[in-house]
Amino acid sequence: MSEPRQILVTSALPYANGSIHLGHMLEYIQTDMWVRFQKMRGNQCIYVCADDAHGSAIMLRAEKEGITPEQLIANVQAEHSSDFADFLVEFDNFHSTHSEENRELSSLIYTRLREAGHIANRSVTQYYDPEKGMFLADRFIKGTCPKCGTEDQYGDNCEKCGATYAPTELKNPKSAISGATPVLRDSQHFFFKLPDFQAMLQQWTRSGTLQDAVANKLAEWLDSGLQEWDISRDAPYFGFEIPGEPGKYFYVWLDAPIGYMASFKNLCDRRPELDFDAFWNEGSKAELYHFIGKDIVNFHALFWPAMLEGAGFRKPTAVNVHGYLTVNGAKMSKSRGTFIKARTYLDHLQPEYLRYYYAAKLGRGVDDLDLNLEDFVQKVNSDLVGKVVNIASRCAGFIHKGNEGVMVAGDAAPELTEAFLAAAPSIAEAYEARDFGRAMREIMALADRANAWIADKAPWSLAKQEGKQDEVQAICAQGINLFRQLVIFLKPVLPVLAADAEAFLNVAPLEWNDLQSRLENHKLNPFKALMSRIEPGKVEAMVAASKEDLLAAEAKAPAGNGELSKDPLSAEIEFDTFAAVDLRVALIVKAEAVAGADKLLQLTLDIGDERRNVFSGIKSAYPDPSKLEGRLTMMVANLKPRKMRFGVSEGMVMAAGPGGEEIYLLSPDSGAKPGQRIK
Repeated sequence: MSEPRQILVTSALPYANGSIHLGHMLEYIQTDMWVRFQKMRGNQCIYVCADDAHGSAIMLRAEKEGITPEQLIANVQAEHSSDFADFLVEFDNFHSTHSEENRELSSLIYTRLREAGHIANRSVTQYYDPEKGMFLADRFIKGTCPKCGTEDQYGDNCEKCGATYAPTELKNPKSAISGATPVLRDSQHFFFKLPDFQAMLQQWTRSGTLQDAVANKLAEWLDSGLQEWDISRDAPYFGFEIPGEPGKYFYVWLDAPIGYMASFKNLCDRRPELDFDAFWNEGSKAELYHFIGKDIVNFHALFWPAMLEGAGFRKPTAVNVHGYLTVNGAKMSKSRGTFIKARTYLDHLQPEYLRYYYAAKLGRGVDDLDLNLEDFVQKVNSDLVGKVVNIASRCAGFIHKGNEGVMVAGDAAPELTEAFLAAAPSIAEAYEARDFGRAMREIMALADRANAWIADKAPWSLAKQEGKQDEVQAICAQGINLFRQLVIFLKPVLPVLAADAEAFLNVAPLEWNDLQSRLENHKLNPFKALMSRIEPGKVEAMVAASKEDLLAAEAKAPAGNGELSKDPLSAEIEFDTFAAVDLRVALIVKAEAVAGADKLLQLTLDIGDERRNVFSGIKSAYPDPSKLEGRLTMMVANLKPRKMRFGVSEGMVMAAGPGGEEIYLLSPDSGAKPGQRIK
């Protein structure tokens, strides 16, 4: 038997500036399944990750929320950790890039690169926000596209015509942070000499460490010649100061991948049996795997291995790249309710449903994965409930009733036993290659064979016949043994189902080698339902709740534009635009909670000459909506009607406040009457 492997595994670091959604979860579930498989095989497999906690966006969001960046990243880390745990993603360590381990390692790697001659410095000219007192990254500059003339485009590309350009080419540039007109200023920046590693990267990217499609994409950059990489940012910036360079900070993408090392170092300091150097020093015999999305390939397969090479550390064994998640065949959409947060999903559905569906759809390539919600319901119900769990539920009752829960010895279907054992190497190979979809297909083909055999033997019919009880027990014992094999195959994907099955089977936690044994003359525990069917209504409720999340976010921050919300006080609009808004006094005739919605109230509003139906995400502040009836408020009367699952919303009421219980409907002064226009 071969020696156990030493394996260190990471997933890309989630940014500490927002919630985890189902697109993110694709990667963490994929990685977790692979890690669980390795551990079941008896390998030492360690899974570490961390929140990516640095950068201007985090600094600005914390400032907007009136808290320190440290408080913000602590809050987000608690949320992320809870979401991952509830999705059964089992990290050996989940750390933060804002840690002393990361500061020390980032300084060490930078110092080694500098001493080896791989760091350059020179003056660069870039836009500076005179009001905010900071240099602006491209995404914080907006203006008119120099190619097609479209307004309100970001500083590096136009969303309308697709043109790319330098921020200095934008017409009428504005700071997206303060609205001020930026000015050009010079500053000393530090650069990593990536071209020094051109030859190494050309060889390494073609050495089998990457999927072919990824290596081909990287060849485009390599063939066109690598450029030096700007690794510094000017104060104010939330991150690590560059050693010996006051007011200069490491760019977030320099210390983010070093966060993998830092998280493992943090774990090593708490687990003395782990040796940091044995995993990270040059010449290490351990294996190192990164799981990432295709949008960050250049950082992980060009910059990162070059940094490691230049600093005297080992390079990854492989970088495993996956595609994006789409929902119902399209990009995730907040307005359609398909931009689904991890917590919103968990509020409605079991995590293992999604873990199985992702496994069934994941190949080893970089193709996008589509979460078709109708297919999701059908596949989970058919495969897990209708095939796998069905075997145990069919057989357990006969064993308990006819033999006091004891499985008899013997093999009633040697050909099936042999087929299951023969399939194990192929299923293991598929898991190892991250071809989870193939593994699930082969497992379900075995489940089909087991169900067909049980149906053919029909123990429920034999049980009614005199003298057939021994045959019934033999059939059902065989069925339970086949079910046990399926549970072993599925355990990396479905750890809770496996634990519940182990409790029913009355066995210790199952390992991959347990495929070689059978249960005979073995007493089972009482059978309990192992998994329930997905009710389509719960999926509909999840989609509706995702729309509510959007409405609540809009109510809380109506001027927001994504992860970094613009300050409403600096979001200038033309007077004519404002004058077109029809603000009316409205009488709340009726207010009631919306059945099936956690955050919405349905308001019937009298605006003088007509009544309007409006849905508003203010339920948290008004748990007894009837108290709103008879009250005057203000509404936007000429907002385009919006079709929702619960009906059509024909306007928007005006509210203010930080959210939760602190949302306050705006009311006009006394004497106002329904229908009056507010000027």
